[in-house]
Amino acid sequence: MMDAPWRIDRERAALLIMDYQNEIAAPQEERDPALFERAARVVDAWRTAGLPVYHVVIHFREGYPEVGPRSRMFSGLKAAGRLREGTEGAAIHRAVAPLPGEVIVTKKRVGAFSGSDLDLILSGNDRTSLVLMGIATSGVVLSTVRAAADADYELTIIADCCADGDAEVHRVLTEKIFPRQAEVITADDLLRTLAGA
Repeated sequence: MMDAPWRIDRERAALLIMDYQNEIAAPQEERDPALFERAARVVDAWRTAGLPVYHVVIHFREGYPEVGPRSRMFSGLKAAGRLREGTEGAAIHRAVAPLPGEVIVTKKRVGAFSGSDLDLILSGNDRTSLVLMGIATSGVVLSTVRAAADADYELTIIADCCADGDAEVHRVLTEKIFPRQAEVITADDLLRTLAGA
């Protein structure tokens, strides 16, 4: 996917695992179980390298006070009782489950920076080089790339650790749209770099 080997800035890098939650992950796990094997390998290697992992999740309080009547995207979740905090559906998938001490950032909208304190946490830890993986490519990944690029973060996307319900949308984003604002790599690219570091 890349012409030159991917490089990592160890002093500034952070891995963001976004929306790898049971209810969101379930359809992808049926379509592509290997996605979760790749994700687990990436997270294990990243941790072994001593680099910080940040988990980004979306969930809502009891009664969904964050979802108003004009919220077209989230009103269906509210009606179905999905992604409510404390439920198994909102929990992080076992393949990338957080270890003690790893930061979990809760957002209330699509992008990782929307309604969360992610920017504050990253700036407080001087992490400006973000490596992204998430479900879905056209949802949390796209929204986060746009916001992070506008905020001058350096971005890398692990294309085969992202997934979308529409394979063609995923392909267009990872091959044509994201490269304008980010490095786009594979899990193997990242693993090779970490192994050689």
